[in-house]
Amino acid sequence: MTFQSLKDVYIDQMQDLYSADLQALPATRKLGEKASNSELKDALERSCNGIEKGMEILSSIIKGHEADPRGECCKGMEGIVKEVHDHALDADFGNDDVRDAVIITQVQRMTHYALAGYGCAVSFARRLELNDEADQIQKQLDNIYEGDRVMTRIAEGAVNAAAA
Repeated sequence: MTFQSLKDVYIDQMQDLYSADLQALPATRKLGEKASNSELKDALERSCNGIEKGMEILSSIIKGHEADPRGECCKGMEGIVKEVHDHALDADFGNDDVRDAVIITQVQRMTHYALAGYGCAVSFARRLELNDEADQIQKQLDNIYEGDRVMTRIAEGAVNAAAA
């Protein structure tokens, strides 16, 4: 693809985010199935709902620009999801609390990738004066930040102490 304008970059990044969410969703579901801490399980279920909401927002915005939401494959999230499998889903653990600590680590890696992407998308939308889109993306970004804070709270409140 040849990028001629910031709008081209914006659409490409939105497609990349859609692909990232598409890959993160099943990984997050699987992590939720492996989690033993009930608070963590609940938080992962809410994360899945949030990812689905983000995909709806992205799809609507991308289609509004006459582009295909699936027009990009996010190689970054592909690598992170591979790490999720290697370090959490397919790894052996002698202790459920240790697994939960690793699950939180992997979720936060996916989350931080999303934070970077959604943050850039908001910035691009504002620069392009696509304020309604920017507001929608910002709400999703705020939800992602809150989810990250919840994961930190769960880790620091119970999981890491139990895993130690």
